[in-house]
Amino acid sequence: SHRQRLFFILIMAVTNQPGSFAPSDFQTGLCDICDDCGTFWYGWCCFPCLGCTVAADMGECCLCGLGMPIRSVYRTRYNIRGSLCNDFMVSIFCPLCATCQLKRDIDRRKEQGIF
Repeated sequence: SHRQRLFFILIMAVTNQPGSFAPSDFQTGLCDICDDCGTFWYGWCCFPCLGCTVAADMGECCLCGLGMPIRSVYRTRYNIRGSLCNDFMVSIFCPLCATCQLKRDIDRRKEQGIF
């Protein structure tokens, strides 16, 4: 009986993997700053602070909140379409827009209860 229960628990652990999301896109566009002007102005006035906020939301070190790595981790976690190359280009050429988009997506997922 104990052996069967242990086997059942092991099967449940394998079949109930967390974080299975259908493929999707970011919920707002890269330049949709008017969707959340507060986030944009927060990033404009203190870009490193916005990065720390994103990192804290994701349970990462404050230094990890900006750039391609955090965006790639987030995309992977929520099965958002894209590529490392795209993450790199967006993070290099439009870092404020990329970080604001990430923060808006986090906030929306929190509102939807899926963050």
